[in-house]
Amino acid sequence: MTRLIIALAAGGAAIALARTPADTAPACAADNGGLTLPAGFCAAVVADNVGAARHLAVAPNGDLFVALLSNRGRSGGVAALHDADGDGTFEAVERFGGDSATGIALRGDALYVATPTAVLRYPMKAGALTPSGPPETIVTGLPQQIQHADKAIAFDDRGGLYINVGAPSNECQAQDRRAGVPGQDPCPLLETHGGIWRFDEKRTGQRQADGQRYATGMRQVVALAWHGTSLFAAMNGRDQLDTMWPAQFTAKDNAERPAENLYLVKDGSNFGWPYCYHDFVQNKLVVAPEYGGDGKKTERCAPFTGPVAAFPAHWAPVDLMFYTGRQFPQRYQGGAFLAFHGSWNRAPEQAGFNVTFQPFNGERPSGSYEVFADGFAGKAAPARSNDAVYRPDGVAQAPDGSIYIAESQKGRIWRVMYKGK
Repeated sequence: MTRLIIALAAGGAAIALARTPADTAPACAADNGGLTLPAGFCAAVVADNVGAARHLAVAPNGDLFVALLSNRGRSGGVAALHDADGDGTFEAVERFGGDSATGIALRGDALYVATPTAVLRYPMKAGALTPSGPPETIVTGLPQQIQHADKAIAFDDRGGLYINVGAPSNECQAQDRRAGVPGQDPCPLLETHGGIWRFDEKRTGQRQADGQRYATGMRQVVALAWHGTSLFAAMNGRDQLDTMWPAQFTAKDNAERPAENLYLVKDGSNFGWPYCYHDFVQNKLVVAPEYGGDGKKTERCAPFTGPVAAFPAHWAPVDLMFYTGRQFPQRYQGGAFLAFHGSWNRAPEQAGFNVTFQPFNGERPSGSYEVFADGFAGKAAPARSNDAVYRPDGVAQAPDGSIYIAESQKGRIWRVMYKGK
């Protein structure tokens, strides 16, 4: 079923445009598109082979804008998807841009897209899949770096645009990832990396020096979201405890202890990287071995802010969304969904590759996390992260309160719906 929208062209002539209703839902797949979901939920594959899909932005009419990573010969930019025949799946695809992208957001009549070194703003007309003109550059000249370059974006309600700048390092050694080598003290990278910067969302041509360093002590954050009155961020924790410090840590320690953390971020927050990391087993900040830690020392960590929630090591969070819909049961309302795509640095078995739900009460977690959507990796745990069948990288809410999940291996997108028990 479609509805008719009447628009005025130049000169006042009326044009009829067919648009799919925002609440059109697809039929659930018998196997949920390969996913395992809680009772009462089902899923359908609504797009395939889109590209290396990262974050998502959903238009009020149900169109979906997908940020694409450039990797393995695939181009970046944005894929814009439209349900042309009203069956709940996306048949119409338009592409624009070309740079590798992760962060993406619709704000009024504009689409913001974050590349590794810039944030662009495309002018968009309601119902259009492609921009109405060339993009403006909101932020430019962010540091060029080989690792941890991807950018996420979030907006407050006061004109603030928040961007992560990852640390091009594991633990701030003068030469990165060298066994037994101490970290630089103080860490010089923290001047321009390893944190979150706040910019003016309307002003064009800003450079990093024009922004405010809002928070620091974060290795790499590609999962940002504004919730209530605060910014939240999920961080990818440190790697290689065992191979960098084999006399002190085993592969099991590395697989279990350096947690992936969810932070409530305030102006001036310092979360301790590279000097300390959060130990998932002990549930506390401990001093990193590069700075004299032995897995137990905590003294240096006292000034730093800990996480509001912690998740298993090397799950690798890539996106964060707070649920504001009404389709899902009440217990999900106000809670956070996190997309974890798994990490190369986990032995003896890979883990992650899921979308996890963290319940919240206001701005604080109200219970333990639970895996919401699973089955992405395949029937068996992959030997390497890139051997996973799918790696979830994006999660976003549809107009009717269902959610979309995107992944980067094959460019598949699912829609997850609640049908009741």
